[in-house]
Order: sequence, then C-alpha cells, then structure tokens
Amino acid sequence: MRLIFLGPPGAGKGTQATRLVEKHGIPQLSTGDMLRAAVAAQTPIGLKAKSVMDAGGLVSDDIVVGIVADRIEEPDARKGFILDGFPRTLAQAEALDRLLDEKGLKLDVVLELVVDQSSLVDRIVKRAEDSKAAGQPVRKDDDPEVFKQRLEAYNRDTAAVAPYYNERGLLKKIDGMKSIDEVTADIEQALAG
Repeated sequence: MRLIFLGPPGAGKGTQATRLVEKHGIPQLSTGDMLRAAVAAQTPIGLKAKSVMDAGGLVSDDIVVGIVADRIEEPDARKGFILDGFPRTLAQAEALDRLLDEKGLKLDVVLELVVDQSSLVDRIVKRAEDSKAAGQPVRKDDDPEVFKQRLEAYNRDTAAVAPYYNERGLLKKIDGMKSIDEVTADIEQALAG
C-alpha cells in the first residue's frame, strides 16, 4: 500500500499515519521528520533547510524530492509507505509521479484530512502545551505565528494538490474534525473501499 496524506498543518496527518504504520507495517515517510533529522545531524541539506524551516518557509522541491527518492529505496518501504507532508506543491506531485513511474511504482490512494482551519491554531497551541507538560521539546513550527505562516503556505501551494489527485481518481476525503478514533475508522473504511 502506497498512500499520501494531505491536509493542512495540524490536521492530524502524523497521528493517523502512526496508526497505519502500526496496523499495516509500512513506514511513515514524513518529510518534516526527515528534514528535522537532517537538521539535527547538521548535514549540508539540513543546514540549508534549517534557516528556511525556522522562518516557517518550505524547503526547495529538489531537496525534498531527493530525500523521498532515497527513502523509498530502503528495504522497509518495499511493500509500501505513507507519505506525510509530501507532496506540498503541484510541481512536487508531478515530480513524485515521474519518480514512481521511473521505479515502476504507483500510488494506491491519497487521503485528504479536511478540517476547519480556524480551529487549527487552537489545536497547535494545545499540542505545544501538551509537549511542554510532558517535558518534551516544542517543535519550532508549533509557534502560533510560524504555524499561521505554514497555514498560509498550505492554502497558497498545497491546496492545489488535492484536485490534481482527484482528477486521477485517487483522492478520498476524510473529516479530520472528528475524534481521533473516528478519523481512524473512516480511514480504514476508505482503504477497504
């Protein structure tokens, strides 16, 4: 199973992807996590991406596509993967199609978590508070001002990706405002159907 999670930041893509990893045994390929790992390791790509990410911006397509291309070659991704946070733009979606085509692979489904964006800032503030309370570091992109910039970037760039996959018959919309368990059940139903 090869699938993509779409939806604005804070919609619950990471939470739902984690549940699918546990149930289906395929890796979650979060470009955000891969980029954060590169930043932590202070790789050349990581250092380049750090300044962009700290400002709430998005790293270049070439960097992200390269990271994804390498990652889907790893043994744990051979029977499938979940892309979380990628593609973010129409150009990335087209690059992913070319990449998969070159490897003789195809996507099975694209799940879009549809949420009330006005509620997302509250959700992000709560996530940051929960991280602090648990003694965990708060992600820089959970700062409300940085988050608002990420949401604007999503609406400007990524919102066009869903229609692209809809035209290809791959898009399934999921109500991301339901409880976590209800969203999980709706996703499983979408995957079975």
